[in-house]
Amino acid sequence: MKKFISIAILAFIVMAVVGQAMAKNGKGTNATSGVSQQDKRKADYIYMQAHVLKESDSIAAYFDLLKYAHKLDSTNTAASFYYGYLLMLKDNATDEDQQRGLALMKKHVDAHPEDYYEATYFSDACMDMGRTDMALEVVEKLAELNPHKTEVQLRLAAAYLRNKNYEKALEVYERIEEFEGQSVQTAAFKVALCSQLGDTLGAIQQMRNLYNTAPSNVSYNLVMSEMFLQFEQNDSALYYLDRAQELEPDNGNVYFSKAQYYDAIGDSINYDKQIYNALVAPGLDVDTKLDVLTQYTTTQIMRNDSSDRVNNLFKVMIEQHPLEPKVHELYSMYFSTIKDYKHAVEELGYELDLDPTNAEAWQRLMVVNVMDENYPKAIEAAKKALEYNPENMDLYRYIAPLYYQMKEYDKAIATYDDALAMVDSVKDNELYSDLLGGRGDVLVEMGDTIAAYQLYDDALRICPGNTGVMNNYAYFLSLSDKNLDKAESMAAKAVNANPNNATFIDTYAWVYFKKKNYDMALFYIKSAISNADDPSSDILEHYGDILYMTGDKDEAVKQWEKALELSPDSDILKRKVENKTYFEK
Repeated sequence: MKKFISIAILAFIVMAVVGQAMAKNGKGTNATSGVSQQDKRKADYIYMQAHVLKESDSIAAYFDLLKYAHKLDSTNTAASFYYGYLLMLKDNATDEDQQRGLALMKKHVDAHPEDYYEATYFSDACMDMGRTDMALEVVEKLAELNPHKTEVQLRLAAAYLRNKNYEKALEVYERIEEFEGQSVQTAAFKVALCSQLGDTLGAIQQMRNLYNTAPSNVSYNLVMSEMFLQFEQNDSALYYLDRAQELEPDNGNVYFSKAQYYDAIGDSINYDKQIYNALVAPGLDVDTKLDVLTQYTTTQIMRNDSSDRVNNLFKVMIEQHPLEPKVHELYSMYFSTIKDYKHAVEELGYELDLDPTNAEAWQRLMVVNVMDENYPKAIEAAKKALEYNPENMDLYRYIAPLYYQMKEYDKAIATYDDALAMVDSVKDNELYSDLLGGRGDVLVEMGDTIAAYQLYDDALRICPGNTGVMNNYAYFLSLSDKNLDKAESMAAKAVNANPNNATFIDTYAWVYFKKKNYDMALFYIKSAISNADDPSSDILEHYGDILYMTGDKDEAVKQWEKALELSPDSDILKRKVENKTYFEK
């Protein structure tokens, strides 16, 4: 049998062997540094061994050896540099560690400004610490030593920008162009810098310099147009767009740029026209067209604009690319966003016809059916998703609750049991805890609260921070008027961990209601309402109940009426509205 030795033990042995070897040598002391030649040699050796260990990914041992080398010879700036670097990076680094680490790094860089990588590491560390002045100082020296290294010059420009020295940054980009030549990237930076300095004419001239090198370059024309649009010189912007179109009349990117131009000036008719032209342009690939259509669709949704315009463009895309699943996927997402679940399901069906092994598409189909409250179809889609992705345990989090919603409690329990049998309670403690909590929810509905509460306790023992289980446990305890102090404690923890979760806040309010602390209940139920995008029937009913108990009976009836609109089959809500009084659930 092979025997392996840990890196940490190896590090210890290295230090011990070095100590014994060096003990045989003389103990002369360097008069200047006060460090013996023996310790200097020992520190050099340990520093080299530290880098050997670094290659074996043993950061802890690497750090320990560097620390030891620094202790032996503080004049060894290389060892001190990397010790300081790791000192700053360690997980529990204090402010003192950060400052000390930076000082150790600076010591080496000051002594050896020619060390390229160390200088760059140090400048990054300075930037992270907010010492932009110190970073600039070292990068200036580095740039002086590497005048034609583009990476260094870009780093210098960035340092000037961080120090808000825009003139110096502009000079750096000028130097870069001297040995790299002109490019869209450097021109764009120079335009931005001129704009920052308030020099609009200078910005335009910078871009013209680039444009004049290749006026027939479509990209250069588009960049010119974008710049003029930024400066609100719309006629000039349109001139360069037209010029680009003359050069390449079938270039879809030109049409898209024109669309952005018309959108910027508020011309919706030409905006739509150019989007259409971009989508039918032969030179634009499918992925780019989808990006164009996604941006257009998002804009129309945000503006609450007519869906006919979006539908027409999707039809154009489908006619062009009928066998492209991504088109149907995007169309389905659009329908889901506007809550047209029927057509969302239809488009997902087309997508799955083209690629029936797409587990993610089956999962999206499940989600859309859940949103449409078509639970049988959602379960069907989820099971299909499991066929193609059997390791996706999250699907069980959907299937079992769907059975729960359908009141098919035996199937829900069986689903939870199947999932629990496949999950490691130690490695996947959060998931295991969730599944136990879900099983407990089902048992409550089946009337077995003793077994349910035991499952909740087990779930919280396995994962004490599971706020979802805490919330449900607290709510069911409050419904049964049992152990309300425990319910209050758990509800408080859930809300503290999720202060904007309307459901959790509602539970907290309801626990206070059950404890007859109506002032606190009213405070938290109002918070639940304000945090809910669309308050549920339960939250509105609770609001009405609490208002009633605080004496605001007219407003209570209004909230019950709102709740009844969302749950028209609730007999107890009907009684509350008709009799204008509170009834226990």
